[in-house]
Amino acid sequence: MSTETKEPNEHEAETKTAAPKKRRPASRRSRSKKATSTPPGQEPTASPLEPAAMTAPPPVAEPQAEAAPAKPGEEPAKKPGRKRKRSSAKKNAGPATPSTTEGDKVEPEVTVETEAAPAKAADEPVKKPGRKRKRGSAKKKAGQAALPPAEVGKVEPEAAGEAEAAPAKAADEPVKKSGRKRKRGSAKKKASQTAAATGEGVKVEAEEEVEVEAEAEEDKTPRSIKLLINAEEPEECRVALLENGKLESFHVETISREQLKGNIYKGRIVSIETNLQAAFVDIGTGKNGFLPFNEIHPEYYKKEVSPDVVRKGHKIKEVLAEGQEVMVEVVKDVTGNKGASLTTFLSLPGRYVVLMPGSDSHGISKKIDKEEERQKLREMLAACNIPEGVGYIIRTASDGITKTALTNDVKYQIKLWHEIKTKGQSGPAPALLYKEQSIIDRFLRDHYSAEIGEILVDSQEAFDQVMNFLALLPAAQRKKTTARLHKGPRPLLNSYNIEEQIEQIFRPTVKLPSGGSIVIDPTEALVAIDVNSGSTGRDKNFEDTIFLANMEAAEELARQLRLRDLGGLIVVDFIDMRPMSHIKEVEKKVKSSMKRDKAKVDFTRISKFGLMEISRQRMGAPIQTGNYQTCDYCQGHGLIRSVETQALAFLRQIQTGVTRKNIAVVRCHLPMEVGQYLLNKKRADLVEMERDYKVSIVIENEPNLKPAEAKIEFIKER
Repeated sequence: MSTETKEPNEHEAETKTAAPKKRRPASRRSRSKKATSTPPGQEPTASPLEPAAMTAPPPVAEPQAEAAPAKPGEEPAKKPGRKRKRSSAKKNAGPATPSTTEGDKVEPEVTVETEAAPAKAADEPVKKPGRKRKRGSAKKKAGQAALPPAEVGKVEPEAAGEAEAAPAKAADEPVKKSGRKRKRGSAKKKASQTAAATGEGVKVEAEEEVEVEAEAEEDKTPRSIKLLINAEEPEECRVALLENGKLESFHVETISREQLKGNIYKGRIVSIETNLQAAFVDIGTGKNGFLPFNEIHPEYYKKEVSPDVVRKGHKIKEVLAEGQEVMVEVVKDVTGNKGASLTTFLSLPGRYVVLMPGSDSHGISKKIDKEEERQKLREMLAACNIPEGVGYIIRTASDGITKTALTNDVKYQIKLWHEIKTKGQSGPAPALLYKEQSIIDRFLRDHYSAEIGEILVDSQEAFDQVMNFLALLPAAQRKKTTARLHKGPRPLLNSYNIEEQIEQIFRPTVKLPSGGSIVIDPTEALVAIDVNSGSTGRDKNFEDTIFLANMEAAEELARQLRLRDLGGLIVVDFIDMRPMSHIKEVEKKVKSSMKRDKAKVDFTRISKFGLMEISRQRMGAPIQTGNYQTCDYCQGHGLIRSVETQALAFLRQIQTGVTRKNIAVVRCHLPMEVGQYLLNKKRADLVEMERDYKVSIVIENEPNLKPAEAKIEFIKER
């Protein structure tokens, strides 16, 4: 293409040279590029913002003023408006080829700058300002990422080919449509966002793996478990299980209140309540036991009943009669005014197997999850020749047990059942047929595990019981456990500083590590637990403070329920939390903390009022019932009436009594403080009543009299 066709007339040249004057001045960055593009010893060329920069670089011999109007020569007849709209397309199609061809004539060192910098300047001025800024920023970022501006002029001759390739790409890009370019940019942006999101996802998974590993490490941390048996005094026996010095389980038995749960009696039905569908049975303990209809074995029915209609189509009076003798087992101790709960479905627990006479059901503990081990235990138990009509449940302690130990345990249970059955058929009713083992034997049978490293006993008799029990265990289960007889001036439990933890069981308020507390209030219907933040997290975030208090309360309340042996319906009032993540974490904490509980437990989610309901199986009577008695002053309310209130109440009783006919003397036996208040503060009222009703009022103050024992006598005339 010749240079004559590119030369414009003078009018067009003036038009083109006037337009660039209205543009914004070049930035420092472009000036620095121009400065670096001029080789040493050569005169500086025209600015890229001048008309000469709008076309490809001319040959060195031609003047820059003639090369400047090269591009506008293709658009002489178009209007300025249309020229602006179509300039980008024509510009991309036309000048791209000449700029590339003519640029080859320039020396390599100059080509890097004279082709790259003017190409950008030629592309951008014709476009709209908005597009110019967007493309300029994009190219600027690309240029900064590829090569810093300070290093542009330092290209070595060996890299001249690579330097020429970069301007070629810059010249090729304007040919493409701007829309496609933006779409590709958005696609790249989305790809980068996806990659970033993927990276974040990998980070989250990595964090979760770290948390799981941390939890696994916590589970692998060594635990020091000790069993302390305090049986030095004959009136009381206490068993405490410690884990790393913290009290985790506590059982106590006294002479005044022995446990009835597990005892088997021969009783007599004394009454049948049709409305309750239950019978009351005399078992010889002073209070009649409660026997529901669904706990009565069909062998005690007076008539044959189809199994399909049992307890549904019949009433209890149709199958039972008053005076009938039954063999029952206590499943729940006496609580308050309620008698013991009974059942005719007997069970004899052993160390490895629980026998169930009168049942055909068989089962294995769910905690034994290996199918090979379960099948092995079934085969071992099938060889024990269990009598017909006797069911069994294989306990968790039988996992990994030897055949000899399992056979000995089953034989002992079968022999015990034959003795109970023989005594029940021959003896009168009511009578005790089988008494549950002592608290030491019972605890070792139900709670002993190979994790217990040491057993300390302060009584020789109790020490012999422990040694006899360990001798019956396989070597694999007792190899880590050592038993010692405690001898020293200090009591056993005081030596390990757990007396304070035991006393905390009987208090309503339990302190939390961070300063909060929980208040436990057992009632007749349910157990209410309230969580208080107290001084938890002072000068900290409000939500974090609440979350910390609730997390600590969730762990502590599970421990307190085990220690106090509280059952039934339990309502926990947590502090209100707004984030759902905090609510879910507290729910998980409660469930994980209750996994160590042997009682059956059920939960509900935390409601919008911050309440969680927990249903826990009653394993026995609350621990307070065996160690505390009702207060004679407050009658279990915890509060007593003030002296003024009591005095006014007795004054009203006196006033009401003297209005009756033929009353001659009123004799009052009152506590010291109440009597003195009446004589000193209400003497005028007493004198007025004596004058009006012709009676004599005598007040006798007794210092040892309790408020509930106060008495007023009204003596009539003879």
